Amino acid sequence: MLFTPTDKTPRSRQIVWLGLSLISAMIFPIMALQEAFSSEYVVQDDARQHVFWMSRFIDPALFPGDLIADYFQSVAPWGYSSFYHLFAWVGIDPLFLHKCLPLGLALISTVYAFGVCLQLLPIPFAGFLTSLLLNLSLWMRDDIVSATPVAFVYPIFLAFLYYLLRRSLLPCLGTILLQGLFYPQCVFVYAGILLIRLSQWEQGRLRLSSDRTDYWFSVAGLGAAFLVMLPYALGDSEFGAVITASEARAIPAFSPGHWSAFFTDDFEDFWLCGKRSGMLPSEWCWITYDFLPDLEDAEANPLRALLLPPIGLALLLPFLLMRPVQFPIVQQIRPNLLLLPQTLLVSIGLFFTAHALLFRLHLPNRYSEHSLRIITVLAAGIALTLVLEALLRFRSLPTSSETKEDGAIVSTKRSPIAISTAAGLGIVLLLCPFFLKVDDTSLPVTSYVIGRQAGLYQFFAQQPKDTIIASIAPSVNKIPSFSRRSILIGGEGYLLPYHSRYYQDMSQRTIDLINAQYSPDLSQVQQFIQTYGVDFWLLEDLSFRPRYLQTNPVFEEFPIVAKEIRPQFRQRTPALARVAEQCTVFQEDKFIVVNATCILGRVGTRPTPTIGGANRFIPSFSNADFM
Repeated sequence: MLFTPTDKTPRSRQIVWLGLSLISAMIFPIMALQEAFSSEYVVQDDARQHVFWMSRFIDPALFPGDLIADYFQSVAPWGYSSFYHLFAWVGIDPLFLHKCLPLGLALISTVYAFGVCLQLLPIPFAGFLTSLLLNLSLWMRDDIVSATPVAFVYPIFLAFLYYLLRRSLLPCLGTILLQGLFYPQCVFVYAGILLIRLSQWEQGRLRLSSDRTDYWFSVAGLGAAFLVMLPYALGDSEFGAVITASEARAIPAFSPGHWSAFFTDDFEDFWLCGKRSGMLPSEWCWITYDFLPDLEDAEANPLRALLLPPIGLALLLPFLLMRPVQFPIVQQIRPNLLLLPQTLLVSIGLFFTAHALLFRLHLPNRYSEHSLRIITVLAAGIALTLVLEALLRFRSLPTSSETKEDGAIVSTKRSPIAISTAAGLGIVLLLCPFFLKVDDTSLPVTSYVIGRQAGLYQFFAQQPKDTIIASIAPSVNKIPSFSRRSILIGGEGYLLPYHSRYYQDMSQRTIDLINAQYSPDLSQVQQFIQTYGVDFWLLEDLSFRPRYLQTNPVFEEFPIVAKEIRPQFRQRTPALARVAEQCTVFQEDKFIVVNATCILGRVGTRPTPTIGGANRFIPSFSNADFM
């Protein structure tokens, strides 16, 4: 029932295992959906950058001349933006769609993972185990839940492997084209796989394939890859050239602790665990379990990956394959299994190539993390099947009463120890997600951002569509998604340093905003408002406290500017603090909205007396504020 191959298994039973795979694949997405719709103001972290601008598909008047929206629209792959545009055309809001997509993407990924496994080991139960491990791996990271371009990697990548193994040319070419339209980096991986499969290992030697069909398949696939990647190669970004490695080393944004951290002297962090530079999926280096609290405060470590069931099982597979007597199902494994090490070799090769051509192929991690997750769960699903079959087949030692008619002694009882071990292994696999955490976050990892200032978002949403809001408060990042209004600058996720002109413009805006907010000269504040067309200034109630320079992450990105404005706190009160009280038009919790037009009309620098006491924005400093 569990280990019968497909050619001897009724189709109805295969459908049952596929159905169970799909049911298990729905658990984490449904949990994510509950969180996504738990409040009116919820958006996935990465979707704040990659989806917010798509509100233009519903209302083209939104975000007019918005540098941030224009940039993210320009870097969005054509297939990805067209996919959302199609749904917007029928009236489905992009921000609503991004919450629903993960369920569909997870189910499609599960179907193809099930199919790929059957092309390697034709046992439906193995496909079910593989699907369990796949969904465990997918929801340890916020890729698929983001519904950004990276979320489409897994269904398309698994579909590519499936059609490649089945030698279905047209569908395989279709997956290559789709991947180029949604997440083009993986097209290089596909091309490498097509090339490496032309070589075969026979009789201890590496030989070229003697099957002419292999060459036609590879030529067609490489042609499709070339066509879909050609527009990327010929196209020039309006936001400047891609930054070079030497330029990046001189920018603080790429240093450890910054928003786009890349370079570090730590070998493990740079080459293995780095979110952008490391070979391994970063979550492998941060997993822990509730019953292992001593690991919670440890630094990222690649050895942590051994605590994850898919990793340990995948590493066990080569040893199982060398023992066909103890694990007879090995004989049912098809030669297609060679695809897994081939994909691994291609991914590693491209990883180091991307490092050598740093940033011209974008980030090195993108060429290894996705393929590693996929081949790991495939190898782990096969290994788990081999182990479970061997345990359940294992029998107790014979006794004197266990004889056949010819006198041969045999055992007729299953070993209770083996059965218990198999059951325990299954229980561990099922319960693992409930105890596993990634960087102290329980599964599923969703990274949803919840807006707590409903009144603030509603206030901005009622303003004209060409409104521009200036702020260095971290919460300003939520306004484009929740209010659909433009912000002058954004923090983490918005200030990307990969295109020179965009980064320079955003950096200059940020520096000018900081200098204006803390300048004692009102005319500088007014000049800033006129230069950038600012309509509102969003402040926090502690914006003019010296300690704010230590708690606001924007000052970590621009430490020189923070150092320059710090002495001003001891000398004169910032002009904006002196006039903000009289120009406040909205206030909620710790946030204050100041009307920029009102600031332009101010001609004096002295605050107007307010009822109930002094201006709340003018701080009374103590020595502790400067510590």
